[in-house]
This record gives sequence, structure tokens and C-alpha cells, in this order.
Amino acid sequence: MKKRRLKRVSMKTKAVLIVLLIPVAVVVFTLSTIVLASIYNTDFIRKSASTLIELQDRQGATHIPEEYIPIYKEAADAYGIPWTLLAAHHRIETRFSTMDTLISPAGAEGHMQFMPCTFVGWSYPGCTGGLGKGDIPESEKTDLAIIEKHGGYGVDGNGDGIADPFNIEDAVHSAAKYLASSGAADGNYEKAIFNYNRSDKYVKDVLYFFNEFEAVREQSETLVEK
Repeated sequence: MKKRRLKRVSMKTKAVLIVLLIPVAVVVFTLSTIVLASIYNTDFIRKSASTLIELQDRQGATHIPEEYIPIYKEAADAYGIPWTLLAAHHRIETRFSTMDTLISPAGAEGHMQFMPCTFVGWSYPGCTGGLGKGDIPESEKTDLAIIEKHGGYGVDGNGDGIADPFNIEDAVHSAAKYLASSGAADGNYEKAIFNYNRSDKYVKDVLYFFNEFEAVREQSETLVEK
């Protein structure tokens, strides 16, 4: 009788072990499949890494450098748009001016990445055709009289007599003017962002940070009121 009981207990133990090992086997199989897929599919690795970097990037990007906030606010007040929208554009365009170069491969320049023809004005003779890089002498890119003549968006934000996209105050005021005239002053943020850079992904990315910065702003203002 004792031997039979021992055998029955042993069979029950085996059954329990089998039940417990099934999920483990499934996990091991799944992980093995992922590893093999990544070994033989470099595109899989690239996309996974890109997604991970983007998630990490977004999670740690709600901090706005304090030195820029007064500049955003001054420009936003001048053109009637939210200062957090300027912060969002600055974040997307040059990661708050921390990019290695402030000139893009396409020719966009400065802290807020203006195409020279948009900054100086599309009626400038060197801006016929092309995507906006134009053929503009450096001395004329910052000339207020030339910018006014050709309807550009360059603004002298710091009062030094020139409009320089590589000067943070000028760049932010210029971006504020452009966004305001594109619809942001009327609350048409998506339209304004799309006009700034005609890409649906760009609109999505700027809106993400705009909403994040707005939430932080509202939270901080609530704390101040209390």
C-alpha cells in the first residue's frame, strides 16, 4: 500500500511540473524566435532600436532649458501665440540648439531651421525655383531692408539692427512671426505646423511636445497659484 501511494504522489508531482514548465517553454521559444529574426533580419534590428530610442527620447524630453523660456514668451506675446509652441518647434528642429550643426543637409539654417528664401523672402531674385536654399549672399541674408522688400519672415528680435537666424532671439521671433501668419495666432496649430514643415510626421511630433509642454506649464501655474 505504501509503495502505491508513493507512485501516485510521484505521478501528481510530474503532472504539476509539466503544467509549470509549459509557460516557460513558450517564453523560451518566443525569445528564441525574436533572437533568430534579429540575426537574419537587420531591418528588424534597425526598426526595434529606432523605436526604443524614440521612446526614450520622448520620455526624457519634457524639460525646457530655462534660459530660452523668456525668449519664447517675449516672441509669443509679440505675435499672439503660445510660447510652448515655439518651445516645441525648437525642440524638434535642433533639440534646443544642441545639434552638432545648425545647418541641415537641405540648407535650413539657424536655431529654428529657416530656409534662406523663407527668411529673406521668396521674391528675392536668387530664390527662383528650388526648395528654398536660394542663391543669397551672406550679407543680404540678415539685411532688414532686403527682408522687408521681399516679404521675408526674418525678424530683429534683439534690436541689433539685423535679422540673423543663428541668433536665438532673432530666430525665435522669426519663427513666431511665421507661425502666427500661418494660422497659429487664430488657434489653427496643425495648419501652422504643417506650413512650417510639410510633413504629417513633423506635425505629429511637434504637437506631441506642444501638448507635453502645455501640460507642464499648466501644472506649474497651478502650483504657483496654490
